[in-house]
Amino acid sequence: MAKEIPKFSPAAGFGKNVTDFDLSTATDAHISTLKDAFSEAGVLFFHGQELSPEQHLEFAERWGQINVNRFFATVADYPKIAEVRKEPDQQINIGGGWHTDHSYDEIPALGSMLLARELPQVGGDTLFASTVLAYEGLSSAMKETLERLSAVHSSRHVFGARPEMPGEMSSRIGNQEAALQDAVHPVVIEHPLSGKKSLYVNPGFTLRFDGWTAEESEPLLKFLYGHITRPEYTYRHRWGDGGMAFWDNRATWHFAINDYHGQKRLMHRITLEGEPLRAAVG
Repeated sequence: MAKEIPKFSPAAGFGKNVTDFDLSTATDAHISTLKDAFSEAGVLFFHGQELSPEQHLEFAERWGQINVNRFFATVADYPKIAEVRKEPDQQINIGGGWHTDHSYDEIPALGSMLLARELPQVGGDTLFASTVLAYEGLSSAMKETLERLSAVHSSRHVFGARPEMPGEMSSRIGNQEAALQDAVHPVVIEHPLSGKKSLYVNPGFTLRFDGWTAEESEPLLKFLYGHITRPEYTYRHRWGDGGMAFWDNRATWHFAINDYHGQKRLMHRITLEGEPLRAAVG
């Protein structure tokens, strides 16, 4: 593997592949180049990496402070690395629906670095959607309507204690008593890095528009969810050995496809602290 200069190629209308580059050798200049690409693309895909947990952490810390997820199981001896695991005898995966991480927090996470550790022989792809491109594809009247709105997000219905929580999730999701926080965010945000406008609602954690009932909110949210997942705004990523995806929660959604029953899939995820979100103006 070449180690000198990261090379970029389009993954989709919004993502970029980073090739011929070993992340463990990244200099400050490389990080600066990668940050510019990340701001533009929304998600970066790295390939063929051979990172130890220490190197994974070291690379992440060069982007900012690590956010320790309070619900996920962690990697043994590495409490800052969350474990995204599905064993051959398990039926339910983690992240098996469209969402963006941590929108339930008052200060949502910047994004996550998901590193493949063990992959199924077939399946286990991840879908990504660009909430920036989706915003740009709306009519002017719809944009004006949405820019006046905020939405309520919560973790309670996903990570909180509930009788229908499948027993097989108990080893992978915990700390249910911490799922107490609701957060209100603008529906259209100004992206902190690119300055572009982005839609900030998602089916995983958004409950309703602020000041609206759930019933009043449902039709418009349903429209937005269908719009954001149109083919022209989405990309299907096929993982390879040593692959890592680094996505921006403020510019993308993701969806882990659960199509590999009877096989194991193990990923290590490091999430980075973000910053308060600002409503887009004008």
